[in-house]
Order: sequence, then structure tokens, then C-alpha cells
Amino acid sequence: MAQILNRRQVLASMGAMGAGALGDGLCALAVERASDAKLNLAVVGCGGQGFENLGQVSGENIVALCDVDERRAIEAFKRHPKAKRFRDYRKMFDDMRGQIDAVVVSTPDHMHAPISLLAMEMGKHVYCEKPLTWGIEEARRMAKLAKEKGLATQMGTQGMARDQSRKGIEVIRSGVLGKVTELHVWTDRPKKWWPQGIERPKDAMPVRDGLDWDLWLGVAPARPYNAAYCPFVWRG
Repeated sequence: MAQILNRRQVLASMGAMGAGALGDGLCALAVERASDAKLNLAVVGCGGQGFENLGQVSGENIVALCDVDERRAIEAFKRHPKAKRFRDYRKMFDDMRGQIDAVVVSTPDHMHAPISLLAMEMGKHVYCEKPLTWGIEEARRMAKLAKEKGLATQMGTQGMARDQSRKGIEVIRSGVLGKVTELHVWTDRPKKWWPQGIERPKDAMPVRDGLDWDLWLGVAPARPYNAAYCPFVWRG
């Protein structure tokens, strides 16, 4: 007879399986669990890629939404009106510590590790966007903590998780192409999506409505607000 597990038992067993166990966008949690057992999820960073990630997990219970930019998060707030809203992820964890099973982190890069580490310290399973960390030491701390806590974790490398990539790998490994010695890849992202190597802004601008600039900076060095940083060109 098939064993029916509750959601916490499923997550505990998946944590033992190691990184990547959550599957694409935290959606592979249907491992012999009751059909009505949903995860209580918190999403930190709800605009842009965060909004895309939110759509991938919207079948679960979205109990909390956190974003420092109300303008960017407005569509997420509209889609999940019952979710509690926060600007500061630390306050979210303080207020909802016992109500969250897992966390989706989709903030700017420099805040990935601080938010994920705090979530894991509290025993929360984590899906974190790429790049996982700012430096090697952060990555080591996250891996160590996930192992110690037995947590299910995944980094959001969506392109490598899609079937198209897997099929390409299968073709190469099958030998049908012979010995592959060279691969050419093109991308339009640096031109259209995020310019690279742009000059750091020198002028200060008034912080636009709805944005908490101090919380956006988080652990990054203090600097005056400029529209060039937000919402996305910070990566360049």
C-alpha cells in the first residue's frame, strides 16, 4: 500500500536528497504527498523575475510577499490579496516564523545569500535565483547550513533545467554528432536586457515613490540613489 506523507515529511526526505530536489520552480513537490497538502510559501522580491517565479508556485499557499519596491510588486500584490505584505524580509521572518515552509528569493544579486541564509537558519527550504551568492565563502556557508538542517534547496538556473537543454546534452552524449570539440553560442542579453560595463552614476537623484532605497541596498555599500540602478541596470 502506498504511503501517504504530509508536506513536512516530504520536505525532510527531499532535503536528504540534496540540492536541486525541489525541481523546476519549486513545483516538483508531488512526491507521494496528499493532494490537498500545500506548502506555505513566502516570496522575497516580487517584480520582474520574482513575478515570473511567483507564477510558477502560485498553486501553493502564498502566505507572504516581500518587496522594497511597491511599484514593482503591485501586480504580485493584486494576484495574491490574502498574502501578508512586507518591505523588510527580517520583519517578515519575525512575524511569520511559524507560518512559512519555504522561501523563494528573487531579489537583486547582492541580497541572495543574506536572505537565504536567514531563511535556512530558521529551517525554511529555499529556492534562490542565480547567481546564488556574491562570493565563494557565502556559497560554502549556504551549502553547509543546508546540509546541517536537512533542507531542500535549489538555485534558479531555469535555462539548464528545461527539456531543451537536457535533449541537447543527450544528443552530444549519444555520439550521433561524433566527437564535439567546439561550441558557438550567441546572446543578445548584454545589448537588450542589461548593458554591461556602464559607468557608475555620479549624480544623486530623489528616491522615487514606493522604493525603500536603504532596504534595496541591504548589505551593499551606501551610495546615493540613481535611476540607473533600479529596477535592473544594477547588474551592468
